[in-house]
Amino acid sequence: MLESSELSTMFNDAGMWAALIAACVGTYFWRGLGVYLSGKISQDSELFKWLSAVTYAMVAALTVRIILLPVGLLGTVPIYIRLAVSIVALIIMYSKPGERMIPALLVGTFSLVLFGLVMNFLG
Repeated sequence: MLESSELSTMFNDAGMWAALIAACVGTYFWRGLGVYLSGKISQDSELFKWLSAVTYAMVAALTVRIILLPVGLLGTVPIYIRLAVSIVALIIMYSKPGERMIPALLVGTFSLVLFGLVMNFLG
């Protein structure tokens, strides 16, 4: 276990700047490589279709995890409320695909906030 003096020397100003610069270099390297390669990959290729499928699968899996196994404050909301809010937001979103994403997000967010306010008021 590190002592507090060792931690303070490890996280001094120079160390923090070095970590920030390293994170930026790493991030922008991969972004730059992605921009460079994006012109070389056909959107109709099997590789691009596979990447799109993996991306959608990851977003779906993270969304389901947030709804079913939340951490933090969302974990205090009962699962039937989380599922009901999700279903209502999906119905709104699919009523006119492409035009209802923001209203669906707002309804979901405000519904959970309203639930929190009601529970705080009643509790």
